[in-house]
Amino acid sequence: MKSATVIGSGIIGLTTALKLQEAGYAVTIVAKEIFSDTLSSKVGAIWFPFQIEPLHKAHQWAALSYSEYEKDQTNDNGVSFIPFTTVYNTQSNTNWISVLPSGSVRIAKSDELLNEMTQAHISTVPLVEPLHYLPYLFNRFKSNNGTFIKQQIYTLEEASNLNNFVINCSGLGARELCNDNDLKPMRGQILRCAPINLPSYADSTTKGALTYLINRTNDCIIGGTDYENDWNLKVDPTDTELILNRFSKFNSTKNQPEILEEVVGLRPKRPSVRFELDKTYQNIFHNYGHGGAGFTVAWGCATELVKLQCS
Repeated sequence: MKSATVIGSGIIGLTTALKLQEAGYAVTIVAKEIFSDTLSSKVGAIWFPFQIEPLHKAHQWAALSYSEYEKDQTNDNGVSFIPFTTVYNTQSNTNWISVLPSGSVRIAKSDELLNEMTQAHISTVPLVEPLHYLPYLFNRFKSNNGTFIKQQIYTLEEASNLNNFVINCSGLGARELCNDNDLKPMRGQILRCAPINLPSYADSTTKGALTYLINRTNDCIIGGTDYENDWNLKVDPTDTELILNRFSKFNSTKNQPEILEEVVGLRPKRPSVRFELDKTYQNIFHNYGHGGAGFTVAWGCATELVKLQCS
């Protein structure tokens, strides 16, 4: 039987492992932390190609992922499809809407725009709740005879000795593992709040002033920040105030959010996703640097990787 080793247990690592299993591989995941301790467990997470390059590839991966989520809805795995309002302006790249299924996106009517919104799309997109979805994926992986080993890999030479085929899905950890100085953190701070009677939305039209609301089953996420090359993992009260101030301009209810938790995570931002065989260790395939779009493109990257390997 063919075998492979995946480094990393976040959304990129888990989806890669599962697609390899579907292709007939015996798969081992080696990671310094279990899925519940990864960045993937902290995020929103909604289908939206945010801060990822190259866009033409990201859109292909996002379309494949959208289809996978359509097939993967169950009553308790954390996947649902919701209406999502996305603000845009003349500088916005809105090409991503072209990959959505027919009838799933339209221009918002004036009475559907929140305070101070001038134009937006409303699309039906996957919402993924990590605290449900990641355990679901991990249990699928284990039930397919997958093996998990908690171990940090420090060098590519060490990685290359893990298996004849190794996939590096180590996210921001790849900066040290690969000596990749192009990979930088994009610090995100979010507020997990009690449910709010507003539609889910995102406004990323102003660099450095990202704002969004994502309604989930039992709470909502209000965000956020997108500070590049910022390694601070501590909650910053100033950022909490900024997030609330940005939210307030769209908050037609005027009710103050009930903050349940303040969360900080570091997205793995790169000029472009590294999706290629290593030039020195040619049994290693790199799949990292997905910025703020990990859940959006994960299944698509995994699908293309397996297709490349099996062709």
